[in-house]
Parts: sequence; C-alpha cells; structure tokens
Amino acid sequence: MPLFDVYPLYDVTPVSGKGIHVYDEKGAEYLDLYGGHAVISIGHAHPNYVKAVTNQVETLGFYSNAIQNPLQEQLADKIEDLSGCRGYQLFLCNSGAEANENALKLASFKTGKSRVLAFKNGFHGRTSAAVAVTDNKNIIAPINAQQKVTILELNDILGVKAELEKGDVCAVIVEFIQGVGGLDQGTADFFEQVFALCKTNNTMFIADEVQSGYGRSGKFFAFQHYNVTPDIISIAKGMGNGFPVGGVLIHPDIEAKYGMLGTTFGGNHLACAAGLAVLHTIEEEQLMDNVNAMSDYFMAIAKTIPQIKTIKGRGLMLGLEFDFEVGELRKKLIYNHHIFTGGAANKNLLRILPPLNIEKQHIDQFFEALKKALV
Repeated sequence: MPLFDVYPLYDVTPVSGKGIHVYDEKGAEYLDLYGGHAVISIGHAHPNYVKAVTNQVETLGFYSNAIQNPLQEQLADKIEDLSGCRGYQLFLCNSGAEANENALKLASFKTGKSRVLAFKNGFHGRTSAAVAVTDNKNIIAPINAQQKVTILELNDILGVKAELEKGDVCAVIVEFIQGVGGLDQGTADFFEQVFALCKTNNTMFIADEVQSGYGRSGKFFAFQHYNVTPDIISIAKGMGNGFPVGGVLIHPDIEAKYGMLGTTFGGNHLACAAGLAVLHTIEEEQLMDNVNAMSDYFMAIAKTIPQIKTIKGRGLMLGLEFDFEVGELRKKLIYNHHIFTGGAANKNLLRILPPLNIEKQHIDQFFEALKKALV
C-alpha cells in the first residue's frame, strides 16, 4: 500500500539521534537546527527523557481518563511552577491543532459567540476550526470554510476594534511569534491593546504558544514578553520532546463541566512521563538561560553576514531573511553540509529552531557552512 503523497521529502533517512545530532542509515551525522518543527526541546535521546519514558512504559503505558492519573496533576503543577501561570487549569490532549481546537471551543462555550479573529500569515493547525483560523486557503477545505473567521493584518488595531465592537466575536487567537508564517511579530502596543479590547468586549484572548512556548522565546511563554494575561493558552510541540503531547491552559474564570471537552489518548501515562522529563530537564539544565545566551551569540554572528537582510524572531525561534528564495540553500545545507534547517510561508526565510541545549560550537558550525553555501 503506498503512502498518501502529501509531503515533499528530502532524500535523508534518520535512524537515530543523540543530543543536537541525528544519524542516517549510513552513519552520517547531521546537525539538527530544526528539531522536527521545534518539537525536540531537550535534545534527541536525552538520558532523563529515555529513562522516564522507559520506566513508565514498563509500568503502565496507557489507561483512559476515566480513572485517576496522578501524573497529570504532577505535570500541571510543574507547568504552573516553571511558567508562573498561577491558577490556570490544564486540559491535556495530543497535538497543537487539537489544543487550538479545544481553545476555540472553550471560547465559544464561555461567550456564547462563534466568530473568531485571527491574523495574516498565522498558522494554528489543520483540524476543523484550527485550520479555518489559519491564513492559508490551500489547506482549508469547504467543510472548514463554514467557520466564521475574520483575518486581519498584524498591528491593525483599528480593524480589531471595529470587529470586536460588532459583538459576535468569541475569540482573538494570536501567535506572539509567528511560526510557519515567517517569524513576524506584532508590536507590544498592539498586543496589549488587543488584550484590553477583548476584556471590554466579552471576547477570549487566546495565546497560541504551540511553537513559541516551553522556553523557546527566552521566557517560558512568548506572551510573557508583554503585559497581557491570556484567557486560554495552547501548548504542544516542545512539550514532549517528540512524544505527542498537547494541552490547553485555561483561566479560572472559565468553569469546567463534565463532558465539555474530552480525549482518548490525551494525558496518558506515557505522555505525562515524557512531559515531566522535559520540564525537569529545562529546570535542572537552566535551558531558558541558555536560550537567551545562545540567541545573543547567534544574532551577533548573523549581523556580520551581508547576505542576511533581516533577522526575525527571538530566543531560539529565529529566521534569517534573504533577498532570494532559500529552497536551494536549504538543499545545500542538508546535502553538502549535513545541517537541517526549516522553511516558511515566506520563501526567502530560513528558519532556525534547534534544541534548547544548543552550544556555541554548533552555531559556529552552522555559520561556517552557511558562508560556504552562500558563495
């Protein structure tokens, strides 16, 4: 049976990984500066992670949410401790799309309204409501297009105000650093005014932290760079270091009811073990401090390379923008220099999303290769 052909694939077959490297079937080593879409947060096969998942699968890998699972409570407490998001409630699911789907559903339940405001070049997932609020008509099927969504330009505060004052908007969903769209960011004034407008118009303010969360921006959440308090926060990618985990942090003003949300696999024992291993490692290895130090180091070197026109993002969620499309450059980096990087909707942008424990030597290796590839 053939695979459904929806992914353009590089001719590379990783079979193992260690730290910031992966290895193909021939034993060739690749520097991983993409982390499988920012999923690998603490490095491939981190000993803490391997031990936690191994111990858990030998004990109890899965049971449903119909029973007590203390690991969920431990994970919730650790997220609260490291993020500083006091008093929120946690609902666990399996992916970023599912997290955003549940976030939007909660907003509609809470407000009794159904329209959503989202922003140009935003990406929130591929499921029903999540894809409808994603700014990419090519992946929105007619069944998704039934959703009531208005897409505005980032920083269009007058547009946001006008739409919210119509009274039918249940949520504004925001990426504080856009991922797939190309690392664009709104201004602090814009985000803070949107938050204030949501408060005065009975609209839920959703922070999509699926890619930017878990320390990648230099703070636990990217929204913490601004003076806002989201009603709902969606998380996934780096949360499980490769194990499928997602979640929604829900403000205490939103009351839970039995049957309101549900999931079969979300919050299972293995997922929680993986998630706890990631959080303990971020804390023990002070990885958020490392994110800020390595980001500064990376940006300082990037500024010396004349072909780089713009450096986008923050922390270790970075983009290098050129005045040409980077498709061939990415191929040179992977085939000639054995370095994984990412692309974006902005075809001129090279995305850098490495594990949070990257070191200076890896950044040096990348820039030496980049200089050669640009010749």
